[in-house]
Formats: sequence, C-alpha cells, structure tokens
Amino acid sequence: MSFRFELLKTTPQGARRGRLHTPHGTIETPAFMPVGTAATVKGLTQGALEELGAEILLGNTYHLYLRPGHERIRELGGLHRFMSWPRAILTDSGGFQVFSLSELRKVTDDGVRFRSHLDGSEHFLTPEKALEIQTALGSDIMMVLDECIEAPASHEQAEKAAARTLRWAMRSRTVFENQRLAGAGIGQALFGIVQGGTYADLRRASARDLIALDFDGYAIGGLAVGEPHSTTCEMTAEVTALLPAEKPRYLMGVGKPEDIPDYVTRGVDMMDCVLPTRNARNGCLFTSRGRLSIRNAQYAGDSRAVDESCICAVCKRYSRAYLRHLFMANEMLGAVLATHHNVHFYLDLMTRIRQAIEFGDIADFSSEWQSRLTADSR
Repeated sequence: MSFRFELLKTTPQGARRGRLHTPHGTIETPAFMPVGTAATVKGLTQGALEELGAEILLGNTYHLYLRPGHERIRELGGLHRFMSWPRAILTDSGGFQVFSLSELRKVTDDGVRFRSHLDGSEHFLTPEKALEIQTALGSDIMMVLDECIEAPASHEQAEKAAARTLRWAMRSRTVFENQRLAGAGIGQALFGIVQGGTYADLRRASARDLIALDFDGYAIGGLAVGEPHSTTCEMTAEVTALLPAEKPRYLMGVGKPEDIPDYVTRGVDMMDCVLPTRNARNGCLFTSRGRLSIRNAQYAGDSRAVDESCICAVCKRYSRAYLRHLFMANEMLGAVLATHHNVHFYLDLMTRIRQAIEFGDIADFSSEWQSRLTADSR
C-alpha cells in the first residue's frame, strides 16, 4: 500500500477526521503516537500495544543510530522486523535530541557535530545522513533534519534557525527524490518541519516555503517547549491555516490530555508525547477526573479501580491499593500496569475525539472533557 492521506470530514471549528494509509496499515486520524524511542515503548510489549489499538509508533533516529546502529537494523530486515512491529512507524530526524545535548554539539550550515551521550564518540549529522539512517530503518514516515532552538528565543535567533531549517529541508528533498529514482526508500514518506519560534510572521513564512517543496506531510516543531498553551495554539493555528488540506499535519511533542482537543480543533491530525509512559513510571496515572498520584497514602486501602469509568485491562482487574503497593515495593509490574492504563487512556481519548468529529459535536466534547479533567481525582 502506498502512502496516501484521505480527508473524510472537517468541522466548522477546524477539526479534521481522516485516514492515513501507509505500507504497514491505515491510521485513523486524529491520532496519537506512543513514543518508542529505542525501538520499544517502555513498559509494554508489542502484543500489548496491538491489543490497545496503537496503529503507529514513533521511533528515534538519534538513539537507533547510536545503538544498535542503522546498518545493523537494515541487515536484520529493517525496524519493523527488528522490533517485531507490523504496523506503521514514524521516525523523527534526531534533531531535537542532538540539539538538547547543548554542551556536546556544534551547529553549522553543513550539519551538526556532536558527541554521543553514551561514550563520548564524535558524530556528524547532516540532512543527508538523517535521511540515510531513516531509509535504512525503513520507517513509513521520515522527518527532515531541522534546527531546534531554546525557548524563549529572539526574533533574530528564530529567523536564523527557520532559514537553516529550510535549507536543510531543500537538501533533504533532493536526497529523497534521488533515492526514489534509484529505487531506494520506496513506500516511505517524508515530512517537512515548520519552525519559527513563537513569531507568527516566521511561522507563516516557514510554512509557505515548505509547502513550495511539496512534502508528503507537514510537521509543526519547536512548540510546547515552555511557552504558554495559548501561544502553542496560536502558532499552530497560524500554520494549519496555510497548510494544504490534502496533506497530514503533525504537531510534534504534545500533549497534555486536557490540551489535545485544542490542538485537534486547530487542524492537527497527528501528535506524540512521552507523558503517558514517563508519568506512568513515576506513579502518575491519567483518569477521566484528572491526574492520580498512586503513591499517595490515601490509596493504601482503596479497593476501587484507578478509573471507574475506564474499560482497560488494568482497571478491570486491579485496585488502586494494589498498584500503590507495587510502586511502594519498587516492583516493576507497577510501572507496567500504569503504562498500560495511561496509553489506553490516550488512545481512547483519540477514539472519542474522532467520534465527536463524526457526530459534529467536537466543541461540546472539548468543553465537557476539559471541565472534567480539572476536577479532583476521586
């Protein structure tokens, strides 16, 4: 199956219901992508992810390049076979991880020279190298290398980074087309990444320049990095207003459950975030009544499910008291069960959002959902 996006419905608020067809299956959108940084979603087996209904996972180019290496993964049949995941995979370019190294990297127009956080070895990541790695991994969706900047940033800093991101995107597009002509990377799609910090003029210019390059889809990067939620929404809306309706839109690195409907109503089709898995390992569970910190002493004798309105396997079988016991005893099962619940919570939220779009009541759903999540957990 070739890569294709099918737009099924758009609401007056701007929310979109669609289907993203890939060589490894169809993704119902809006979609949330669990993060599988090192070819694994921490705490869950691939079988569990399939049962939970995950249709696409996110893998990390930087981490897989350093360990076990993209050539080894290629020799073993590609990332899908290596991690035994039959459904779709999106790989990021590694740009965010490299730029977060701060003291260990140097950025030039040619690329980024950095030292591995594992052993200190030196590497040079270019737009071409990022595509080479992702082609070897065989992901369904590849991302161009972009320059991520710290927030807050001045207009001058954001403009310089956006310009460099555009030049890198042009180089990536050329490599991608040459690969297709040579018969490599067949079936893989390439997304451009809109940058520009928190400046509307830069965001609009970046979007227009990338649209002219005609990518298979477009991501919005460099947001949800500390700016107010209202600013994230404002910048997202500035970009989605310009992006072609027939191409999928991916807002990178979001978000909190209470914020997700806001992104959807601004025309976002895909998103990812480490919150459900990272919070789970720290004993924070998401519920329909807000967050629940399972280590709290008040749950020591609580026989209720984590979320009494949840139908996940954890809530059907285990009590809050048992999960608290597991965490207090440092038993790994606690993190596993909490992760299962949190990932189900996110995927179920996306199912509800898709249904709300189909029935034309996304505004009512969003209002009710956000009101419930601000209530105290019970």
